[in-house]
Amino acid sequence: MSNPPDTPAGNDVVRVCGDMELPDPYKWLRASNWQEALRDPGCLDDAIRRHLEAENGYLESELAPVAALREHLKGELRARIPEREASVPFADGAYAYYTRYEEGQQHRLYCRQRREDGSGAGEEILLDGNAEAEGEDFFRVAGSEHSPDHRYFAYAVDLTGSEYHRLRVRDLERAETVDTGVDDLSGDIAWANDGRTLFYTTLDANHRASRVYRLTLGESRPELVYEEHDPGFYLGVDITESRRFIVIHAADHADTAEVRVVEADAPKSAPILLAPRRTGLDYEVGEHGGQFYILTNADGALDYKIVTAPVESPAPENWRELVPHRPGVLIRRLLLFRNHMVRLETAEALPRIVVRDLASGDEHTIAPDSDDEAYSFAIHRGYEFDTATLRLTYASPRLPQRTYDYDMVARSRTLRKEQQVPSGHKPEDYVVRRLNIPSHDGVGVPVTVLHRRDAPPEAGRPLVLYGYGAYGITIPTAFTPDRFTLVDRGITYAVAHVRGGTERGHGWYLDGKLDRKTNTFHDFIAVAEGLVDAGYASAGNIVANGRSAGGMLMGVVTNWRPELFRAVVAEVPFVDVLNTMCDAELPLTPPEWPEWGNPLEDVEACRRIASYSPCDNVAPRAYPHVLATAGIADPRVTYWEPAKWVARLRANNTGARRILLHTNMTAGHAGAAGRFARLDEVALVDAFILMVCGLADETV
Repeated sequence: MSNPPDTPAGNDVVRVCGDMELPDPYKWLRASNWQEALRDPGCLDDAIRRHLEAENGYLESELAPVAALREHLKGELRARIPEREASVPFADGAYAYYTRYEEGQQHRLYCRQRREDGSGAGEEILLDGNAEAEGEDFFRVAGSEHSPDHRYFAYAVDLTGSEYHRLRVRDLERAETVDTGVDDLSGDIAWANDGRTLFYTTLDANHRASRVYRLTLGESRPELVYEEHDPGFYLGVDITESRRFIVIHAADHADTAEVRVVEADAPKSAPILLAPRRTGLDYEVGEHGGQFYILTNADGALDYKIVTAPVESPAPENWRELVPHRPGVLIRRLLLFRNHMVRLETAEALPRIVVRDLASGDEHTIAPDSDDEAYSFAIHRGYEFDTATLRLTYASPRLPQRTYDYDMVARSRTLRKEQQVPSGHKPEDYVVRRLNIPSHDGVGVPVTVLHRRDAPPEAGRPLVLYGYGAYGITIPTAFTPDRFTLVDRGITYAVAHVRGGTERGHGWYLDGKLDRKTNTFHDFIAVAEGLVDAGYASAGNIVANGRSAGGMLMGVVTNWRPELFRAVVAEVPFVDVLNTMCDAELPLTPPEWPEWGNPLEDVEACRRIASYSPCDNVAPRAYPHVLATAGIADPRVTYWEPAKWVARLRANNTGARRILLHTNMTAGHAGAAGRFARLDEVALVDAFILMVCGLADETV
């Protein structure tokens, strides 16, 4: 083994919780000009850059024995991606809009053709991402929308990975780009009905979406429509399915929201407030036939209900129940059509789709495609309101995604596309299981397991266990081609649906945040132990994997139960939790307080976070193999968090296992842009796992 880079430790301390001093020996890794460096990574301090590059060099030396394997894996991963692929078009008036990839190209082409021309010969390319990305180190389109009159195409593009986007507008009639001069978009775009006025949100210096602007093409300056002054709230902008209202949505990370609407036919009219902000009241809106349809948790509806209110008087006292609250059945999403309402629900940790005839009130549930014990089912919003066709997708961990158009009147579906795996995939070769493993308090935690039929789980086989558990985000049990690199080599893949998500309703989220956050960590450990007890794995032969807030989970279980895991892969991990939550200047810190607690104002919250914050609980012990990743322009989990964590782990590790850090020097939180470029990072992680599991020489 080569020697890791020297990481000088300083004497810095952080005073927290009133009287507690915590050492912060690697504080110097946090650039003093971090805001500038986010926008332009070239501005990063030379000493910090040299250190991160040295860490990358050390990783390469440690992974040198699997260099050929990494290259092989990249080819294997790429072979699962169709070189030429197109999305199923969405109809809008005279046109059908879609995206597609050309052979060998990294980025999408955004296209349309007239609906009467089914040959494809009349295709118009609205945006060629490959041409725009030429000469850029990073390129990603965050959001795009065509104008309702089909003349303009607006899109938000990120050129650094920082998620500060630039607004570009193509005039499709003149085949030229309109110079908007607008930067710092969050990515949300909505057109008013005049086809000339755009609404969009912008990010402030702390990377919070805090302002909504209105830009009318041909006018010199954007106009401020609404500004959010509460640092704990962020804004989004959209348009109702009926295209009657532009919706300005303000929300925190917890359960409080506030909605304003602007008439889409009168884009310069003042926003109208639906229901004033009240702590604990969450809601979102659509419009149909002069009524707002409101998905809300009002009146104790923990798993949400649907109410209606007249457009002329939408205050809460006028809300009338349409779909009641049903404990244990979480309403996730609502789509409105001229004659139908569709809702996506979760019950017993599985999704379901319910269609309601708005005239009769009759409802029916769309059956899933297979009898797999775990699967994903999703609904997708199109452009047309006056249609009986619903776009939906179905997949399971073993079944590639199928895209359907569902006739809500005839109750029949038409297959429009099935995900292809060019190198070959036989779903019958794999098994999907859904387990229920009790946690420390007896509560059952859902676990999804994928394995080859000819390689059933057993104590001698490695197992990768993925977890997240934050913000109410559900980890979908979908088809992910990348996973088969490991599964086809005999590794069992499992997902622990721990508390902090909403797999079992909104209460599942509440039981994994704030003063109940440790349930997330206990759940993951209980699942690992339960899999060992059931013979699915053995202690010390499990690879734990998590990303972002799931990376915090990785940091905690690494400290709490290092002997349980052979390795831990923490991708862009949120691990310096207490330090970050005490620094209100950092990106997104105030909006995070409802999730973890505010240590600046609440001593109990401070002590609670200090008890599990990964960086602050590293201690002398034998740690498992660790691979941490970072993105130099990451505004969500700043690069110095994993860098500081790795330095602390190395300084305290009493064992001989590898502790590695890889920083992408040209990307942010989402990693490399481009459908093939991202495979470098996937291959890195997979090669690391195969190496530490002793499977680096395995072939398929």
